[in-house]
Amino acid sequence: MSVGGDVVESIGRGVVVLLGVASEDAATHAERLAGKVARLRIFENDDGRFDHALVDVDGAALVISQFTLIADTRKGNRPSFTGAARPEEAEPLYEHFCAALRREGIQVVQGVFGARMEVALVNDGPVTIVLDT
Repeated sequence: MSVGGDVVESIGRGVVVLLGVASEDAATHAERLAGKVARLRIFENDDGRFDHALVDVDGAALVISQFTLIADTRKGNRPSFTGAARPEEAEPLYEHFCAALRREGIQVVQGVFGARMEVALVNDGPVTIVLDT
């Protein structure tokens, strides 16, 4: 992940979590989601079946705050972000999620909250899953 053209963080095997915080989200949602991310069986076993979780493969998580995931596109062509939490509400929940994921035993690398970042990833599979609490 780069900020201002400088590589600031990276991980090896693991997951990239794009975390959208909605205005109605709470700490309990962050806790539940962290447990799900840590234990979701999305890594293959020797037979090619999803059988291992992030905790099983000693993987890391790169967690990026992404308010645009909360976009409402039902009307018109311009997305509305009114459902996204305001930064002063979203950042503590983002930090809470990262802390909860660490308590699950996951190495967490964080993006820079509110910064314009360039994120590069190798999507092995590809496996992309939307999780909602």
